[in-house]
Amino acid sequence: MRYYPIGLDISGRRCLVIGGGEVGERKAQRLLECGARVSVVGRELTPALAGLRQEGRIDHIPGDYDKGLLKGAFLVIGATDDRVVNERIFRDARKAGVLANIVDDPERCDFILPALCRQGDLVITVATGGKSPALAKKLRKELEERYGPEYETLLRIMGELRGKIIDRGEGSDENRKVFETLVDSDILEHIRKGKWKKVEKIVKDMTGVAIDLSAIRKEAASQGRGAAVKKVTAVKEVKEEGKLREGRTASHKPGKTGSRVKGPGSRGG
Repeated sequence: MRYYPIGLDISGRRCLVIGGGEVGERKAQRLLECGARVSVVGRELTPALAGLRQEGRIDHIPGDYDKGLLKGAFLVIGATDDRVVNERIFRDARKAGVLANIVDDPERCDFILPALCRQGDLVITVATGGKSPALAKKLRKELEERYGPEYETLLRIMGELRGKIIDRGEGSDENRKVFETLVDSDILEHIRKGKWKKVEKIVKDMTGVAIDLSAIRKEAASQGRGAAVKKVTAVKEVKEEGKLREGRTASHKPGKTGSRVKGPGSRGG
């Protein structure tokens, strides 16, 4: 593996994006999510970037790239479609001691940007060493299907519990057992279904700590969590019941092969 996995704190640091197109837009948005002070260099901006400029969330430097723009920058991302310009960005950044990433050019990168699966503070990254962004994207989508918003909720609960449990002074080994027992329980399933009283009971029984999930419960309700799972389950049950009824009806009417009984979950036509 060529790259050293690391998480950078870029909060409040000046980060440059060279290029105001769609690629530059994606890079700028991710930098903003991490609290960076973002400057975008380019003659034109996408509508989304123009909106960010109007909101005061990014600085726009209209015009072409110049090495003087690197002064005071922590990192720079080259997102132009001009190889000559990208080469200049990388060379100048190296001389200035500024971390550089040239999009789709691993040989001119001090760092690469992995694909992200994010659920709140839970971030799972996928990197292929720059060899296949397409594969990284595929794996990210699979991870998003596997790790849903219930993991964000569980992480918030674990974060609230951590300080309270550590403050009891029972030792790291004992604390680790408590945390591992909780995450290995069926708490995630109850979070998915929106069974908050059950979640609170599991936490209390396993950790001895009483927590109030009212804020999380309201947030989940506003975003449709829990209810969506119940709806899917209900639809599935209705479909299965419809198939069962159809099978029973057919079994009681021999000789009518191909006939349909329209019950819950059956399809017409």
